[in-house]
Amino acid sequence: MSGRLLPLTDALQRYVDERAREHPVLAELRAATAGMPHAQMQIGPDQGAFMALAVKLLGARRTIEIGVFTGYSSLAVALALPADGQVVACDISEEWTSMARRYWEKAGVAGKVDLRLGRATKTLDEMLAAGEAGRYDFAFIDADKANYLAYYERCLKLLRAGGLIAVDNTLWSGTVIDAKDRSEDTQAIRAFNDAVARDERVDVALLTVGDGLTLARKR
Repeated sequence: MSGRLLPLTDALQRYVDERAREHPVLAELRAATAGMPHAQMQIGPDQGAFMALAVKLLGARRTIEIGVFTGYSSLAVALALPADGQVVACDISEEWTSMARRYWEKAGVAGKVDLRLGRATKTLDEMLAAGEAGRYDFAFIDADKANYLAYYERCLKLLRAGGLIAVDNTLWSGTVIDAKDRSEDTQAIRAFNDAVARDERVDVALLTVGDGLTLARKR
C-alpha cells in the first residue's frame, strides 16, 4: 500500500512523540528549550529516536554535528554511542551551547562531546588537514542553509565508506516548491537538494520526517 498521510495534525504528532523512547534528560531539555526564542530549531523526539537508532545500526563510534543549538540532537546521539564514542559538535554560539553543556553533563555524556566553537567550515577543514578523512561514521547537518553544500562536501570526505550523513530542513516548510520564494535560504536548500539527488558518490533518500530529512550514505 502506498499513499500520503496528510496533514500531520498536532494530535497525531503528539501520538508519535509520546511513543518515542526519550531519555528523561532529553525530555527535560526539550521542555526547557520550548519556551526559548528560536525553539523551532530543535528537532523533535521522533527524529532524535531515529538518529539514535541510525547510529546504533551503523555501529558508529565517531560522529560529527554541525549546528548544536541547545544540544538535543547531540545528546540523543551521544546517548546512543558506546562508552568510547565521540561527537565533534560544531557551533558558533557560546550562549546556546552553554545550555547544551549543562544537559550533556546531567546525562553523563559530557566526556563524549567535543564542542568546537567557531565557523564549522574552518573546523572541518582543520579536521581534514589533521588526516581525519575517512574516520567518521555519521554526520548531522543542521546549521545555516547557505553553507549546506560546503558542510556536505567536507563531511563526505571525513566519513568512511558506508558512513551516513543526515541533513535537516530539506523541505523547508514546503517552500522548496514555491516558485515565488527566492529567499537565500530557500534557494540554498533547493541547490543542495538538486546536487545531492545527482551525486553518484552516495545512496540518497529524502524523507518527510520533521521539516524534511535527507539521508546520504557514502558509497
